Amino acid sequence: MQIYLVGGAVRDALLNLPVSDRDWVVVGADADAMLKAGYRPVGKDFPVFLHPDSHEEYALARTERKTAKGYAGFAFYADKNVTLEQDLARRDLTINAMAQASDGRIIDPFNGRNDLADGLLRHVSPAFAEDPVRILRTARFAARYGFQVASETMVLMQQMVAEGEADALVAERVWQELAKGLMEPQPRIMIEILRECGALKILLPEVDALFGVPQRADYHPEIDTGIHTLMVLQRAADMNLSLPERYAALLHDLGKAHTPADILPRHHGHDLAGVEPVRTVNARWRVPKACAELAELVCRWHIMFHSVAELRPQTILNTLKKTDAFRRPERFQTALNVCVADTQGRLNREHTPYPQREHWLDLRHTANHIDTAAIAAAHQHQPEKIAAAIDKARLEKISPLQQAYKLEHAAARH
Repeated sequence: MQIYLVGGAVRDALLNLPVSDRDWVVVGADADAMLKAGYRPVGKDFPVFLHPDSHEEYALARTERKTAKGYAGFAFYADKNVTLEQDLARRDLTINAMAQASDGRIIDPFNGRNDLADGLLRHVSPAFAEDPVRILRTARFAARYGFQVASETMVLMQQMVAEGEADALVAERVWQELAKGLMEPQPRIMIEILRECGALKILLPEVDALFGVPQRADYHPEIDTGIHTLMVLQRAADMNLSLPERYAALLHDLGKAHTPADILPRHHGHDLAGVEPVRTVNARWRVPKACAELAELVCRWHIMFHSVAELRPQTILNTLKKTDAFRRPERFQTALNVCVADTQGRLNREHTPYPQREHWLDLRHTANHIDTAAIAAAHQHQPEKIAAAIDKARLEKISPLQQAYKLEHAAARH
């Protein structure tokens, strides 16, 4: 029985990055030998065992055979005669197909170390094409490390998309990979690679449709809506925003793909027009509730948030109520964070101030700083009037604050 450290742990150690999870491959053993050594079986699809002390995963060396479309269409063969190189050969990328022996020696049959040094993501073998999830994984690794996809691997990914492999992806796996990719340091690169290989049009056609849609140059020097979307997503990552915030950044302008051609490059009403496309994406990939809700909220209300200096106090109160800002202040704040990324995700405007955020937070705090118990007590005999009285009290708080902001905004413009 020979045991080797494999995959990401080897890769990240060579990059001098922290290693969090370690995976092991066992060569020259079978399930009976593992059980006798005290390992506990956990794998159903293929033999994986937990170490009796460390509880890390140890998998028997195995080979794979494609049996059907999609990521689940595989038959596995694990036997003590399967070699380490055969096990490594089934892996996706050369940088993930390295192993380390107990004496520290690196086993690298596919030159992954060279590709690591060159910053290249290259497939190990034509078997890469058998698993469409590898398209997403490759794009995700590019977003993590800033690596380029080798030209031959990009061609293979394009062929996979053309042959319908991406159509076989299931929602859970797509969301899992997208979510991980959005949380990488350069999520913009993931979207760019998915678009280059054609997978974006299959997985997120609503985002793909934004590329080539013009915007007003005075607001958007980058012009192209798709480019703006990438810049907003990257700005959200640079701000270290959460997954829901980054997902909302990606979808915030979906309505612009539906703008009538005769009014371009203006996009009047794109906030409302984007709500249904956001809901469609949420449903397609079974997006978790926190991400789905924030994406819809930002899409629907970001123009209103941007335009706070032009709003009447009553409109402000209505917006606070409709966005559930009083009951869910944390979500309201995250929506405003995405609006910062939206404003700064523009060509040469990365450091544009966004005073609207603090003003909205001040408005919410001030409007919420009323004695609702006293108001309710004063209307205990006419409870139907309590809601209107609370609104009136909140407007009395909002009005002077909004008037002062308008004057300050007007002075700043001149």
